[in-house]
Amino acid sequence: MDGDRKNKPRKIIHADCDCFFAAVEMRDNPALRDKPIAVGGSADKRGVIATCNYAARAFGVHSAMPTAQALKLCPKLVLCSGRMDEYKATAARIRAIFYQLTDRVEVVSIDEAYLDVSNVSDFQGSATRMAQWLKAEVQQQVGVTISIGIASNKFLAKVASDWQKPDGLFVIHPDYVADFIPSLAVGRIHGVGKVTEEKLKKRGILTCADLQTLPMTELSDVFGKFGITLYQRARGDDYREVVTERIRKSVSVERTFSQNISDSHQLQLALDKLLPILTQRYQGYESRQVRSVFAKVRFADFTATTVESTLNTAHLTGIRSTTTDWINAKCFQPLVQEAVGRGDLNIRLLGIGVRLRDPEGPCEQLSLF
Repeated sequence: MDGDRKNKPRKIIHADCDCFFAAVEMRDNPALRDKPIAVGGSADKRGVIATCNYAARAFGVHSAMPTAQALKLCPKLVLCSGRMDEYKATAARIRAIFYQLTDRVEVVSIDEAYLDVSNVSDFQGSATRMAQWLKAEVQQQVGVTISIGIASNKFLAKVASDWQKPDGLFVIHPDYVADFIPSLAVGRIHGVGKVTEEKLKKRGILTCADLQTLPMTELSDVFGKFGITLYQRARGDDYREVVTERIRKSVSVERTFSQNISDSHQLQLALDKLLPILTQRYQGYESRQVRSVFAKVRFADFTATTVESTLNTAHLTGIRSTTTDWINAKCFQPLVQEAVGRGDLNIRLLGIGVRLRDPEGPCEQLSLF
């Protein structure tokens, strides 16, 4: 399988939240939506801007700018001091959605991540449909927007995610790379800062087409190890893998309905549609012990509830977690019914899932912050 994979273009998604800290502030205070806002330190304490919304960017405000300068450019700028606990909680909810799609998630900062979806069979294997689903789920469940880029490697995927911000979705197809790369400005290459860009500019290097004219030896002499990276990126090459150290804790599936479910027959049909998807996602984890199963319901008023049951309860007796046969309506129906009973039968979202025990032996947990 590994040999086959090397011959096939990878499918890499780069997901990047749009003005993340500012987006959370606008979500929680809708009165700020049409105003230029920024998150950062106060001007009298020599603070700097952490991020700002697009209304503020129209005045020239940007991250890492001194707050005093930002206020001169935009006197009506609304300055928010920042709520890191809330930003972390929101980021965790977004990551949970990523992990519903694939285990191969590399978190690179609080507001961005790479996903390797090369072997994901959901959505008929279409990375574009996966991206559309991710964007919709994050918007509906979390209340912020993300921009997504899709390409055959991490470099191109990151370039693509920035191409149509905010709330963008851009695909660089493998067959299009040869046409796309030459006109790409060298400043778009991750790692090329102002100093490196100025050095290249003095040599007449403005685009990747210009950069392609320099041999690797010359680039290495001038830029050291980064010269090799420049040589590769100028040709659209990036051999880095999506690196993840996360141990998966659960496997789940959930769907938000275009129209709320209001009768038990519709609810059963919805559950029946989720079961084969959960079965498919559970494949490959049969060797992991199942700790519990759960059902999640979100009602029309956006309140949510989760019912969880361990494997020693009556209706789960006899489950053999080393197969997928036990993932059926009999297993999840009681949980769904109990969850629905906690509110009115007016269901906006239904989800089902499995909690997994940690694998035996030591494992490293990725520190995200």
